[in-house]
Amino acid sequence: MTVEQHDIPANGMTFRCREAGASGEPVILLHGFPETSHMWIGLMERLAAEGYRCLAPDQRGYSPGARPEGAAHYRAEMIAADVFALADVWGAERFHLVGHDWGAAAGWAALALHPERVLSWTSLSVPHLVAFSSTIEHDPDQQTRSQYVVFFQQPGTAEALFSANDFAALKGIWTASPPDEVAEYVAVLGEPGALTAALNWYRGAGAARAEGAFAYQAPPVTTPTLFIWGNKDQAIGRKAAEANAPYMKAPYTFIELDAGHWLIQEEAAKVTAAILAHLAENRA
Repeated sequence: MTVEQHDIPANGMTFRCREAGASGEPVILLHGFPETSHMWIGLMERLAAEGYRCLAPDQRGYSPGARPEGAAHYRAEMIAADVFALADVWGAERFHLVGHDWGAAAGWAALALHPERVLSWTSLSVPHLVAFSSTIEHDPDQQTRSQYVVFFQQPGTAEALFSANDFAALKGIWTASPPDEVAEYVAVLGEPGALTAALNWYRGAGAARAEGAFAYQAPPVTTPTLFIWGNKDQAIGRKAAEANAPYMKAPYTFIELDAGHWLIQEEAAKVTAAILAHLAENRA
């Protein structure tokens, strides 16, 4: 199945998106940091072959036409609103949702905003925002794992590190990604303002969490949920991963893989099989 790229206007901006599948139940896929919709190509091809229609945007900050200046424009509720605006333009009243890393955070926020529109939810790596926030506050291990966030929130300093020597530090992160994927990531984050915009997700989230914004006061989840976590993830510890369960008030599946943070690259077959089973169980 061919994955095509199109620009889609939504929420007053224009998003660079990948699409696959001409018909079937819709699936929206949300990438994380520091990646783009390219991370989903293999999964989108498989989903389309199984009869699903897929949309994966380069999200706010990553698309040239959706790159507002200032961290205040990168709060979780705004990014979640982008998801539904894209769904409206795409003609999907209800849809399955899949997210990884910051895309998972956006997905949890989307569930808090309009749960009635999400048929099923799959989160890779990042737990429920309230569970994660509480673990950061109370668990010393997670506090240590999350120290990098403070650095990422420093304007200018993080950009200097990541862009130095032709993005050498980021290339060190993408060791599980194939060369064509790495080439796209470098090209996108090398666009004017893109790296700052990507880091603004961290900066906007810091302000929102401090203010107790809605995404960090989210009600229990009533959407069927699949959560996949790698037990070698350097950023997300076991306590954070296992803190999800009390917030789940719908069918909930937790899969632990012997993998790190980059699940779709490290364990593509297992992740794909789990997502396909979850979607099949929760068809409209």
